[in-house]
Amino acid sequence: MLLVGLTGGIGSGKSTVAAMLAERGARIVDADAIAREVVEPGRPAFDRLVERFGPGVVGPDGRLDRPALAAIAFADDEARADLDAITHPAVGEELLRRVAEAPADAVVVLDVPLLVEAARDRPYELVIVVEAPREVRLARLEARGVPRADAEARMASQATDAQRRAVADMVLDNGGTLADLERQVDEAWSVIEERRRAADRA
Repeated sequence: MLLVGLTGGIGSGKSTVAAMLAERGARIVDADAIAREVVEPGRPAFDRLVERFGPGVVGPDGRLDRPALAAIAFADDEARADLDAITHPAVGEELLRRVAEAPADAVVVLDVPLLVEAARDRPYELVIVVEAPREVRLARLEARGVPRADAEARMASQATDAQRRAVADMVLDNGGTLADLERQVDEAWSVIEERRRAADRA
């Protein structure tokens, strides 16, 4: 199995790259999707979040009101640290379980938005970072309905481009056209395939 870490700031287009890699045969393990699943009602992380942040983070449907939680959790460093302490272990455990389910010869791409921030040693063969200019990212987020102030706050809470580049084996520039991105993903996939062949020969 060859593990690839995929990361990028909010609005960078990381999910688009993940979809392109899946088309080329990669098995994607999406940390964001897992993060949503582990806080569903009935899961231990849900109960702990309600206990820590109060009943106001539960919506009328009985599920987590994510905007309400974010408004509290991102208001100060202590609250964000408590949120991370509840959710990160649950996400990490589920990530490892899904990786273990993958075939032995698979290329498994761990799509992890906070790969740098989590600061955990993982046996990635390669780390791919997706980048886009700040204004492009903000425009994408606003188009999704994220208010600019919220988008800026989320970006400020994440690693910087320089911090992500420091752990990157490859940086993909997603500030241009989709065709430009496809070309870069093709190049990245060639490197991944070469690494897999080298591992098979070892």
